[in-house]
Amino acid sequence: MKIAVCVKQVPDSWAEKKMVNGVLDREGVDAVLNDLDEYAVEEALRIVEAHGGNEEGGANSVTIVSMGPERATEAIRKALSMGANDAILVSDVALAGSDALATSKVLAEVIKNGGFDLVICGTESTDARMSVVPAMLAQRLGWAQLTFASSVSVDPAANTVSITRTTEAGVDAINAKFPAVVSVVEKINEPRYPSFKGIMAAKKKTIDSRDLATVGVSAESAWSLVADSSPRPPRAAGVKVTDEGNGGNDLVKFLTEKKFI
Repeated sequence: MKIAVCVKQVPDSWAEKKMVNGVLDREGVDAVLNDLDEYAVEEALRIVEAHGGNEEGGANSVTIVSMGPERATEAIRKALSMGANDAILVSDVALAGSDALATSKVLAEVIKNGGFDLVICGTESTDARMSVVPAMLAQRLGWAQLTFASSVSVDPAANTVSITRTTEAGVDAINAKFPAVVSVVEKINEPRYPSFKGIMAAKKKTIDSRDLATVGVSAESAWSLVADSSPRPPRAAGVKVTDEGNGGNDLVKFLTEKKFI
């Protein structure tokens, strides 16, 4: 059973962000592995561990697939240190500022030639919050999509994957044949912390870096350009009234001036 896990390196949520030429300046902020993708990596590892493990040369494997700048290897190494076998990174200057359409196109091209049975994604990235790439990926591949999974189970012998999904109407139980694309929510598990052994082993694991020519696709986005962006200005401090017996009158005066009454 071959599982691909799509991950993304994103700006640290707590870092100050700036726009350069209408595009988020990713080089100017600290970058981390997308939080929600850690749950996808963990779920993939739990699946293979429940079916014989993913030892080198074995029947099961977990491959990290990502698109981004060369520095995305930092995030990929974390996923590898958790226990994934290897990784593929698509990096090309033409991909800078790509939208979800371009991202799904590139990832789909890599995945369709990888012989994968299952693709697992986090529900969304913390920098975009769109939740559309897993569905786009499934559509481009022509595979079944099982999204927002709160639990996942697979039957390799029957080539099936089953999930449960919690909605406002209750709990959905959905299953599909391999190959399939699954997206998982953060309640599905608790991601493991990489061990020292895992961190050291990750340094020796293979990251296959490819450009667009190698993948065989062009990068064409359909996005709107953000011409300018600035932080919301701080709110002005309110009026502080010390009640010395005339607080009621001061309150009425304030409300009248603001045309609330």
